[in-house]
Amino acid sequence: MKRPIYMDHHATTPVDPRVVEVMLPCFTEVFGNPASRNHSFGWRAEEVVETARAQVAGLIGARTREIVFTSGATESINTALKGVAVARRSRGNHILSLQTEHKAVLDSLKRLEDAVFRVSYLPVDSDGLVELDRLERAITDKTVLISVLSANNEIGVIQPIDEISRIARRHGVVLHVDAAQAVGKIPVDVERDQVDLLSLTAHKLYGPKGVGALYVRRKDPRIELAPLIDGGGHERGLRSGTLNVPGIAGLGRACEIAGAEMDGESKRLVALRDRLLDGLRRRLDGISVNGSMEHRLPHNLNVSFGGVDGEAMLMRLDDVAVSSGSACTTAMPQPSHVLRALGVSNALAASSLRFGLGRWNTEEEVDYVTEKVSSVVERLRELTPVGS
Repeated sequence: MKRPIYMDHHATTPVDPRVVEVMLPCFTEVFGNPASRNHSFGWRAEEVVETARAQVAGLIGARTREIVFTSGATESINTALKGVAVARRSRGNHILSLQTEHKAVLDSLKRLEDAVFRVSYLPVDSDGLVELDRLERAITDKTVLISVLSANNEIGVIQPIDEISRIARRHGVVLHVDAAQAVGKIPVDVERDQVDLLSLTAHKLYGPKGVGALYVRRKDPRIELAPLIDGGGHERGLRSGTLNVPGIAGLGRACEIAGAEMDGESKRLVALRDRLLDGLRRRLDGISVNGSMEHRLPHNLNVSFGGVDGEAMLMRLDDVAVSSGSACTTAMPQPSHVLRALGVSNALAASSLRFGLGRWNTEEEVDYVTEKVSSVVERLRELTPVGS
């Protein structure tokens, strides 16, 4: 068994060798600019881009022309939220979201609040799910946008997007879904769920960093966005700039692989996750799972270990890569805003670890991590008895 063991697949994933294989020719052979329409170098690059566009669209049930390539989910989210806010400003200035959103959404909404938009951040229940009646009651005649994280990056809880979209449709409100953690892990279908905008990124599904996509509905209804980046009119004017052909090729192939292997991979990861949880429960008392186990990503486990500090655990887990929260907020000293929104105490939130299992994790690794984490927790509890 090779160490260190990587179980932080919510933060990022290793690039699948099959993805690397399709990217490599784009650096030295198919290196043209897709916007160069006068020679074969540009044509070949454009073919690569359009193949990838179809692969991304196929994974999420979209039309090819509804896929806009970006630098990642953060840019997609910024484009979706700010683009809708500007385009629909004459209709209203109210936006709805959840307290448990990713920082890319929360910080984008804060920027819009500074620009005279009003944002309502709805609470979730102790399982991490939004109360649908509360969501519908929060809509006003000024509400132009709802933004919801499909699968939470810390606790893996999956929101009922189909039911949320029905509420949004009844009131004529645009729905944006941050699906960075969901795409490639669970079935996502923008037509089935009637989603208007959806953000995703390659590096969460075994593709390269620095590339992502934004789905923009083109009919029933057609969603208008004000672009964030001008300068050349690329991507139908929604995102100017020379396209990252190697990255786009990698994103497309990663989506193709995920679509073909998702069912089997999900079952395997659920089995590994349950093996990990059962092992921890057999070894330790005073542990609790954060978020719904029923509505949860197959590879996610977020556990609080009462009586110990998460950062102290991480320091002693020298050959196991896990995290104490979102990779985008771990530099911040305060407890996770997601766990606090669930009603978890500061002490328990600070004692939490997030396990993100992945494509190449094995039972042997799970058993090693179970033993290592249990030993560390037992040792820390001996050093700092509860109540001391």
